[in-house]
Amino acid sequence: MCSATACQRERRTNYHRQKIAADAEYTQVVRDSQRKWREANGDYQRQYRQKNPAAVEQNRREQRQRDRRRRVQKLVKNNVALDLKRCAAEVWLVGPAAGDLDKNNLALSQFLIFQPVAETLVARAGS
Repeated sequence: MCSATACQRERRTNYHRQKIAADAEYTQVVRDSQRKWREANGDYQRQYRQKNPAAVEQNRREQRQRDRRRRVQKLVKNNVALDLKRCAAEVWLVGPAAGDLDKNNLALSQFLIFQPVAETLVARAGS
């Protein structure tokens, strides 16, 4: 259920979309109006980004998520595999995107490699 103003906004938006889809003259009027606004407010985006750094950072985070999701979706039912070197290591796919990797043997990943510190370095640091 929505509030009265939210319902009005939704009805208005739906009407606008339907009108654009059905009425070529209305569509042209909307395009002309948008073009005139962009010409009059050409630096709006730059100013908005300067005034709202939190919104800019949020958009960057969300864009990275969209990019990752898009890469994962391209992997669905992909059977390309390159055996660069045999390794006894196990690979675990973790996270919400892992469920979208049905029937795949290729996956993009981000990983960290931890190597043990040599005993001689540890001994030197302790003395």
